Amino acid sequence: TAAGARMSGVAIYRSVYTEEQFARRFGGSTAEEKASQVARRRCPCSGNAGNAGKRFWMKRLPFLTWLPRYKLRRWLIGDIIAGLTVGIIHIPQGMSFALLTSVAPIYGLYTSFFPVVLYMLFGTGRHVSTGTFAGISLMTGSVVERLVPHQVGWNTTNQEDPELEKQRISVASAVTFLSGLMMICMFVLQLGFLSTYLSDPIVKAFTSGTAFHVTISQLNTMLGLRLPRFTGPFTLFKTLASLLGALSMTNIVELIISLICLGVLIPMKEINSRFRQKFRTPIPIEIIMLIVATAVTFATSLDKRCNVQIVGHIPAGFPSPQMPALGSIPSLIGDTVAITFVGYAVSVSLAMIYADKHRYTIDPNQELLAHGISNTISSLFTCFPSSASLATSNILESAGSHTQLAGVFTCLVVLVVLLLIGPLFYFLPKAVLACINITSLRQMFLQFQDLPELWRVSRMDFMVWMVTWLAVITLNADLGLAVGVVFSMMTVIYRTQRADCSMLGRASNTEIYRPVGENSMCHEIPGLKILAYNAPIYYGNKNFFRDAMSKLIGLTQEKVKARAKAKRKMEKINKMTITTIENGLPRPACSSDKDTSPAGSQQERIQSVVIDCSSIIFIDTAGARLFVQMCMDCQKADLWVYLAECNKEVLKVLTCSGLLDHLRPEQIFVTVHDAVVYLEQVKEASTQKSTTIWV
Repeated sequence: TAAGARMSGVAIYRSVYTEEQFARRFGGSTAEEKASQVARRRCPCSGNAGNAGKRFWMKRLPFLTWLPRYKLRRWLIGDIIAGLTVGIIHIPQGMSFALLTSVAPIYGLYTSFFPVVLYMLFGTGRHVSTGTFAGISLMTGSVVERLVPHQVGWNTTNQEDPELEKQRISVASAVTFLSGLMMICMFVLQLGFLSTYLSDPIVKAFTSGTAFHVTISQLNTMLGLRLPRFTGPFTLFKTLASLLGALSMTNIVELIISLICLGVLIPMKEINSRFRQKFRTPIPIEIIMLIVATAVTFATSLDKRCNVQIVGHIPAGFPSPQMPALGSIPSLIGDTVAITFVGYAVSVSLAMIYADKHRYTIDPNQELLAHGISNTISSLFTCFPSSASLATSNILESAGSHTQLAGVFTCLVVLVVLLLIGPLFYFLPKAVLACINITSLRQMFLQFQDLPELWRVSRMDFMVWMVTWLAVITLNADLGLAVGVVFSMMTVIYRTQRADCSMLGRASNTEIYRPVGENSMCHEIPGLKILAYNAPIYYGNKNFFRDAMSKLIGLTQEKVKARAKAKRKMEKINKMTITTIENGLPRPACSSDKDTSPAGSQQERIQSVVIDCSSIIFIDTAGARLFVQMCMDCQKADLWVYLAECNKEVLKVLTCSGLLDHLRPEQIFVTVHDAVVYLEQVKEASTQKSTTIWV
C-alpha cells in the first residue's frame, strides 16, 4: 500500500556545536567530582566494603556461587549421565594420549583425574571437560624425547626401563609445573587478554596441523615398528621418511589389529556423530575396544608369539606426591611458553563457545588461575600438561551437562579404574591406543570444511589459516604457532597501514555523509573537501596518511610554497583588512565571485577541509606531530582545516602535540554536519555582505 511504502522521517532542529560549546553545555562530571566518586567506591567505611571479602572468595572459588543455586531435580540427572559418559571416554583417551607424551599409559589416567577435580573447584566454564589434549600431549612429548630419548632397537623388550620411565615423567611433570606457574603469574598480572592474540583461524589451523602430526607419529605403533621419534623442524617429513625406509619390517599382526580397530572405530564414531540427538549418550566404542583387544591378546598370547607391543604393568592406587625434575626447567622455558599459550587459548576458546551458547559468562583471568592451579598441583602427582579437550567437551555438552558437578562423576569413573580395574589392561596392545588417538582427531580434520566459508567471509583470515597450517605442518607445532601469530599481527599492521582515505559527499537533503566513490547519489560540496581516514594514525602508517590526504586535496610542497608566497603578497596589499568574527566563530575568507553551482564545483578552489576523525581510534606522538604539520601546511596553502567527531583520547594527544597553536577550539566540531552547516552559513553570509572593514 501507499501508506506502507511511505518512509519514516526525522526532523531535528538544534544549534551548531563545536566540541568546546558541547562540553560546556552537556559536559559530564568535573575532575574533582570523578575523584570523589572513586574515593567513595574505595573507601573502607562505605556500605559495600562489608561484602568485599565475600565477593572476593566467591569470585576466586566459583563453586561457592553455582553450588548453592544448584537445581537438584532439573540438573542432577543430566550431570550424572554426562559425567559418567565423559569418564568412560577419558580412560582410553588418557591412556592413548600418554603415548603421545612419550610416558606410560598410567600417567594419562592420572592426568584425567587430578586436573578435572581442581578445575571443577576453580573454573568458570560449566561445559568444559579438562584433561588430556592431543596438541598439548604432542608438544610435551617432543620436549620429553629431546631430553630423554627412547631406546631404539629391534631387540628391546616391550617394557621400558623403570629408571628411564621415571626420568621421562619427571621431565613431563616439570613442564606441567612450569606451565602452571606461568599461568598463575599471568593471573596475578591480569593477562587474560593475551589469549586474544591467538585468533580463531590460528587455533583451528594449529589444531588441524597437529592432527596430521599426531596421525603420522602413531603410524609406527600401528605398524609395529620401533623407530626413533624426531623433534625440531621438518619432524613430519623425517618421520615419513623413516617409516618408508622401515616398511619391510612391519609386524603383520599389529597391522591387522590396527586395521580392525580403524574399521570398527571410524564407522561407530560417525554413527555417534550423526545420531547424537537421538542417543542420550554416545556408544562407548573406545572402552569396548579396549576390553575386547585386551581379552583377545591375553587369550592368544600375542605379545609372546607375535611380538605385539602391549601396555604392560599399570599400578593400582594413587601416585605418591613428588617434586618434578626442577633442574631441567631452564631447558624447558621456551617450549613451555608455547604449551602454556596453546593450552590456555584452546581452553578459553572452548569455554567462551559454550558460554555464548548457554548464555552465561566466563572470567578469562579466573580461567588462568584455574588452569594454573590445576597444572601446578597435578605436576606433584606425576601428571603431564592438561587443558580443555575438544572431543570430551563436545560429548559433555551434548550428553546434557548443566554445571561443573559433572566433573565429580567423571572423576568417579577414572577413580574406579585407578584403584581396581587398571592392572587388568596389562595385555592391551599399544596399536589399539594408537588407533584411538587417530580416530579422536575427527573434529580437527573436519575443520577443513570451514575453509570455503572463511574464504567468502574474509580472504585475510583465510590466508592466516593457511599460513599457520602450512607452518605447523612444515616446521613443528610450536614454531608453526609462532609463525601464525606473527603473520596474523602482520596482517593487522598491513590493514592499518593501507587503510583508505576517502572523500565524503552529502546525500541530498540529509545530514548523511558517505564516500563519493561508492555512492553515486552523494555529492561533494563546492569549495569544501570532507576527508575520512579509516584507521588509527601511528608511526607505522603516518606517511601513508600524509600521502593519501595530500593527494585528495591536491596539497604538494610546491603548491604550499606558491600559495604561501601569494598569501604574503596579498597581506601586504590588504594589510588594513580586519577579519570579523560572528557568533564567536572565525569566518574564513570566502570568495563570492566563484561559481557555486554543482556544475562548477570542480573548478571552484578548495577553501576549507573537514577531517572526519570518527574512525581514528587512536593516534601516537609521531602521528600527532605529522597531523599538526599537515594542518600547518594547509594554513600555508590558505586552506582552513576543521576537525569533526574526534574521540577524547585522540583530541587529548593532538592538543598536547600543539594542535591548538594552529587551530582554534572553534574549528573542532561535534559532527561533520555541524562543520558543514557552519561553513555553508558563513559562505551564504559572505555573499550578502562584506566581511571586511576598511580603515
